[in-house]
Amino acid sequence: MPNNRKTYPFNPDYAVHPGEILEETLQARGMRKSDLAKRCQLTQKTISLIINGKAPITPETAIQLERVLGVAADVWNNLDANYRLHMAKAEGRLELEGKEAWAKGFPLRELRKRGYLTKTRNPVDIVEQLLDFFGVGSIETWEAQMKSMGVAYRRSASFQSSPKSVAVWLRIGELLAQGVSTAPYESGAFRQALVEIRGLMDMQRDAFDPKMKELCAQAGVALVLVSELPGTHLSGATRWLQKDKALIMLSLRHKREDIFWFTFFHEAGHILLHGKKKEFVDEAKLDQETLEEQEANRFAADELIPERQYEAFLLEKNFSSQSIITFAQSIDIPPATVVGRLQHDKKIRWNTHNNLIRKFALVGSTS
Repeated sequence: MPNNRKTYPFNPDYAVHPGEILEETLQARGMRKSDLAKRCQLTQKTISLIINGKAPITPETAIQLERVLGVAADVWNNLDANYRLHMAKAEGRLELEGKEAWAKGFPLRELRKRGYLTKTRNPVDIVEQLLDFFGVGSIETWEAQMKSMGVAYRRSASFQSSPKSVAVWLRIGELLAQGVSTAPYESGAFRQALVEIRGLMDMQRDAFDPKMKELCAQAGVALVLVSELPGTHLSGATRWLQKDKALIMLSLRHKREDIFWFTFFHEAGHILLHGKKKEFVDEAKLDQETLEEQEANRFAADELIPERQYEAFLLEKNFSSQSIITFAQSIDIPPATVVGRLQHDKKIRWNTHNNLIRKFALVGSTS
């Protein structure tokens, strides 16, 4: 029978200094401080400092107390460590007071919805939870990371998205990728994986999705799908988490089959063509494209529809549904990819042949 009782962590907002326990123990035994000092070969001043919480109980002192008072040394050490940890946390929280302005702008409601934060009205708790989420020790550390990452962003896109929401989206992808076991990255293996993934494009998503992720992982690439957050317009991202582990993030923002595949191969192009020190975060709309973005676009376009065959198809000037389906079958891709390319190149209207495009969507917030 399942146990439906809720359990709640006990995190007291107080800690007893071991000096208080020591003083109570002496009183219970009728022993004076001077007697304890002599038996422990310590000065009476040291004992007084310990009792008043102004000096720690060292491991050596704990052993002496165990021998004299019969209370195990690890008890004294644990009491002292817990007290000092509690005091350090209290000091840390004091430093965070007045910093609640930093927490503004983060998608807190969405983070709670996805289970990364817990609900609280205490501003300090919110700041602490955000620092824990990002895995940093201070706001200053987070800001330094953002500043260094922002340089990489500017190389890839002119952002329209909220920087804080982008940072959250990237962190979620990083956390999910930590749970993906990958082989050491090898470019040849990744190129072969792309060939095999291209052959999966006609399958239903629930069939190709796990196989696609497995092929990427075997080549050293963690593939994660994270739906976009409020304040973002992101379609995908590429990062190197380690020297031998890359990350591709996809948002399925447009929920269109053709855009999903183009975005994936675009991000794969960044991995194969560009340096490991660079990070690429691609928005749905860009004011301008860098050379690296143009290269990734060309890589994706050619991988999906070889240029020579595409040019030959255009010469026929027949863009009927049946013609598109026949051409797509001849190069082993879904008709949606051809439709998307024709729409992008303005060979047909944006609302033409959309019945040939399947809709992809994430189940829940992340996948």
